[in-house]
Amino acid sequence: MINSVQNVSNLSMTRALGAVDTENSASSSAATMPGTAGAANGVSFASVMGNMANDAVTSLKGAESMSFAGIKGTATTREVVDSMLQAEQTLQTAIAIRDKVVSAFLEVTKMQM
Repeated sequence: MINSVQNVSNLSMTRALGAVDTENSASSSAATMPGTAGAANGVSFASVMGNMANDAVTSLKGAESMSFAGIKGTATTREVVDSMLQAEQTLQTAIAIRDKVVSAFLEVTKMQM
């Protein structure tokens, strides 16, 4: 997941989202820890977050390809707008999750030991 996020943050205006590598999913590299709530059904927090990151990248790639299809004239305006709104909602969700994670981290660092 970290590699995917780093690849997305390294995008420039000349590179498209198609350059992002999503084959290294966090679900394959994250192991469930014994004693966690998700360990009973095999789902860990890291795998859930990794899947969400992969879905977000897929949504952004879809919006990008749909916008190119709209420019070429092979997609309708409605399809392009729907795809862009879905990508915007995905981005806003990712930003909200990031803000919550940062807030939780700051709260943990403020705790007394």
